[in-house]
Amino acid sequence: MIATRLGHLQEKGGELSVHPVHTTYTPRPGDLIVGYVEGMRSNIWFIDIGGPFNAILPMSLAAGKVDFGATREYMDVGSAVLCRVQEVDENHGAVVTMKGMGLRKLNSGFIDRVPPHLLSRVVGVEGIMLKSIKEASDCRMVVGQNGRIWIEGDASGTRLARAALSVIREAGHRPDIESRVRGILEA
Repeated sequence: MIATRLGHLQEKGGELSVHPVHTTYTPRPGDLIVGYVEGMRSNIWFIDIGGPFNAILPMSLAAGKVDFGATREYMDVGSAVLCRVQEVDENHGAVVTMKGMGLRKLNSGFIDRVPPHLLSRVVGVEGIMLKSIKEASDCRMVVGQNGRIWIEGDASGTRLARAALSVIREAGHRPDIESRVRGILEA
């Protein structure tokens, strides 16, 4: 067997597979993501979505009304946004929108990152892992499909949530990840 990516070998039912150590986000329409404003023009923002290319956010798809030429007053470089991928072209260029329930500029909280291939470990089966992290830390959390996770809560809760995410980031490929995270949350 020759692997084309660096990863961890896994055998399941006599079938071998390689789970990659590093992956990048590939946008798909409908994905909920956390992005950063990287630049702007008079009627458009360029959003870093953690993919191979930046996405664009036209002012007509921003949350609320924005006057032409007032993009910097609404969101400046470095602003974090919770948005949804609206469309992706054949060159992987994406258009995002902030029109929709809960989509907005993120003015508070902390943004952590987990590689996109480990998001299933963050969420867990039927959302159990994410729910246990939220309950133990008493934090609000939104998991973006691009691997960025928004956390809002008090300082100790945010530290606990970030410690759990750190364990997933470092040992997400291990079969005992649930017990490791549970050990952090119960300590």
